Amino acid sequence: MGERREAEDMSQDTFIRAYARLDTFDVERPFGPWIRRVATNVCLNRIKKFKPGQYQLDDELDEPIDRRNPGPEDQRIRVEREIAVRSAIVELPPHYRAVIELRHFQDLTYAEISETLGIPMSDVKSHLYRARRELAERLNVNGE
Repeated sequence: MGERREAEDMSQDTFIRAYARLDTFDVERPFGPWIRRVATNVCLNRIKKFKPGQYQLDDELDEPIDRRNPGPEDQRIRVEREIAVRSAIVELPPHYRAVIELRHFQDLTYAEISETLGIPMSDVKSHLYRARRELAERLNVNGE
């Protein structure tokens, strides 16, 4: 969602919606993909209400403890890079943002993404390809 409080709100909305629609859950199937689909729908519905650039990124970042203990300059470079990546992801179209989030941050397989988003696996692959290409362009990865 691009902002911690917004993500927390969407988490709460997800569980409220899931509870209200628990009767639609098929007990013969795993719970994880079903709840992910609910969360994805809640977030995509929220994103559709906003235009790109309306999100504010958190100033505070969850920084894992680095075992190498880098110096302040290395830490600042890493934080700046993370902010740039997060900003670029927030600017992606919602369907690209969703596949990037599910693949790279939730570590879902292509099949799981396909099931979660309710789209063919070929669309998952093409969305990922295009999202990565657009991110590379926004981040000027090729040094152009």
